Amino acid sequence: MSILRFAGILSFIQIAMAAFSQSNYTIQSMDTIRYTGIKVDYRYLVRMPENQKEGEPLPLIVFLHGSGERGDDPELLKVHGPWKFADSRPDFPFMIVAPQCKRDLTWEAVSLDLFLDEIMLRYPVDSTRIYLTGLSRGGFGVWDWVLYHPERFAAIAPICGASNYHLLCVNILAGTPAWIFHGGKDNIIPVEFSEKLAKSLDDFGAEVRTTIYPEAGHDSWTETYLNPELYDWFLRHRR
Repeated sequence: MSILRFAGILSFIQIAMAAFSQSNYTIQSMDTIRYTGIKVDYRYLVRMPENQKEGEPLPLIVFLHGSGERGDDPELLKVHGPWKFADSRPDFPFMIVAPQCKRDLTWEAVSLDLFLDEIMLRYPVDSTRIYLTGLSRGGFGVWDWVLYHPERFAAIAPICGASNYHLLCVNILAGTPAWIFHGGKDNIIPVEFSEKLAKSLDDFGAEVRTTIYPEAGHDSWTETYLNPELYDWFLRHRR
């Protein structure tokens, strides 16, 4: 076989593999008025499991991005999050949904909750296995959403997002198992916020785990989302 022919075959295989790895991604839009009178207006990215069986209820990870990925292009959402790990595992069992926050806005728990209601009408989601995670601004969004609807999620994984306000609501947050992540050298959102919230939850008797990366700055999400234990931990929880 000539070198040129071999190179051509190799290139074809690489293109085919890239196309296959993207075939389970779709970008969708949601622009609807729910019965509450609140408009739910999100573009969102969906990743389905590669080996999905038709009609089978799927465990769902909802991912809330940070400030840098706000806008009107859901392709930006692939910059950070669980996507890379999911693409590396053909047996990754989760459906992943990531709404995109509009530019200059922030996460609002009411509209997010209605968004998830609509997702569950459109896709075969296992309502007992819905998991929530987010980074930075999305980490704050995780805690705010649990405050709004504490019975919704089987488990949560907020990353470098917590505040003193959340400390005042430990009695509500304590009902949802949480694995909290933060960088020890974070100069954007001090690690002390996550440490204090984790301690308060633990004192209240909540199921809470904490991982502090001593040398990490604000980016404590890359290592987190590449950790297979996170996804195993999710699956050990049902609502």
